[in-house]
Formats: sequence, C-alpha cells, structure tokens
Amino acid sequence: MTDHDRLRVALIIGSTRTGRFGPTVADWFATRLRRRDLDLDRIDLATANLPDQLTGHDEPTPPTVQELGTRLAAADAFVVVTPEYNRSFPAALKNAIDWFDTEWAAKPVTVIGYGSDTEGGHAAAHLRQVFAELNAVPIRRTLTITKAWQRFAANGTWPRPDPDLEATATVLLDQLLWWATALREARTTTPFVP
Repeated sequence: MTDHDRLRVALIIGSTRTGRFGPTVADWFATRLRRRDLDLDRIDLATANLPDQLTGHDEPTPPTVQELGTRLAAADAFVVVTPEYNRSFPAALKNAIDWFDTEWAAKPVTVIGYGSDTEGGHAAAHLRQVFAELNAVPIRRTLTITKAWQRFAANGTWPRPDPDLEATATVLLDQLLWWATALREARTTTPFVP
C-alpha cells in the first residue's frame, strides 16, 4: 500500500480545560491507531487557536480556521476524544465542529467518551446527532470509559490492563476503518453532494 492509498485518521482532542485528561486518553488510543497501516493526524483543540466567534459568510476565514480546515478535509475518518460535561460535550468542541461543514461530509466518525462518575455516553449521543446533521457518518461503535481517572495501573500507565476495553477498542477501530475505506471509495467514484 502506498502512502497515497493509506487512510488518514484525524484524532481530535475535544477538551481545552486546564488539567484536562483528554491527552492521556488520546495517547492510549493513538497507540492502537499506529498499529494499523494508516496516517494519523492528532488535532488538539487546546492549541488550534480557533476564534470563539464564527465569522459571517462574507467575512474572510481566519488563518487558524483555514489551517484546521485543510487538515480535516484531508482526513478519511475522525475519532473524537471528549469528556462529558453536564451530560454533554465541551463548548470548545462544538465551536470547532461549527466552523466547518463539507470537511466532515461523507466520512465516518466515532467518539471516545470518558468521565469521572459518567462514562461519556451522553456526550457521544449528542455528538452523533451533530455529526449526522453535517452529513458525517457516525458509526455504531463508540467507546465510553467510566471513572477514567481511577484507571491508572500501579506502574503509572493508563489504563490498567482491561481485556474488555481492549476488545471494544479493536472492534471500534475495525468498524471505523471499514467505513473509512468504503466511503473514500464512494467519494472517489461519486463526489458527495450536500
């Protein structure tokens, strides 16, 4: 498989909060992505510097938005890592989603949600609705992690060994890459019309 043929997966860290746990979860899942023959683009919204206020249709697009838009447009699939805040996902993630439209279209997306007492399921459910509205394809499989901060192993690694978590991550990734391949072929054959 040539570099041009390899799937490109954007791993998006949706939390920008000080002391956030998202990078830890993203690091763990990135190791699973790197085991596959694909290109990984790690996007951290804490360093994306997106403006909080959307511009009008007749206003120029800010450079940071253009830069992120190019990366999203190049992706074949998206993995969104998000905490659950107040039974939903963070405002910074919604802002990032709303800056873009066609960049999401006809591409699969999955969610890795995590929380302290919650498992991130509400955030994942809300994101499925938002992405479906943007013509993305939310896949059935998501991964939710309850009590994420308590899952460190004695040696300091995260998460501690958990066969069920590993099995779920494998099935999720298999399904995401199946959809990414099928939808890339479909976009190549027949360009998506929103």
